[in-house]
Amino acid sequence: MPTPRRFDFDGAAPDAPRAVSALDACAAGLGLPPALAALVRLRTSQLNGCAYCVDLHAREARRHGESEARVAAVADWRAGAQFTPRERAALGWAETLTRLGDRAWTPEAQAELREHADAREAAALTIAVVAINAWNRLVLAQGRVAVALAALVLAACRPAE
Repeated sequence: MPTPRRFDFDGAAPDAPRAVSALDACAAGLGLPPALAALVRLRTSQLNGCAYCVDLHAREARRHGESEARVAAVADWRAGAQFTPRERAALGWAETLTRLGDRAWTPEAQAELREHADAREAAALTIAVVAINAWNRLVLAQGRVAVALAALVLAACRPAE
């Protein structure tokens, strides 16, 4: 039996997903590279515990040319050398904006981003992080996590052809 949604925002507030999509479009329109956007969305979704979005953005990153090793390394991006200084600054900024409660914004986080991104890219990155945080919360509020996990488990249990 499928897990019921907690809230049906698609029906009750159809403008909400469109508004968040507009933020995504804004970030893309400012020139945020799709592969970098996917990595940032993946890391933010990991931090927020949104399994549905983690799966979605891992696939998105692969579609934009990211290797399986780099997709897997996003969870512990500080530990390895898989990411460029620019990517590391973007991932760090995403964490700073996502973890407002347990790690407040610091001038150092902004300085690191400024070192690797101009104002336009920093704005695009910030907007992308705001958008994925909104998506994560909408998905979690609607109870889609259990459905996504069930789909992943079923897919993993299928015999190889």
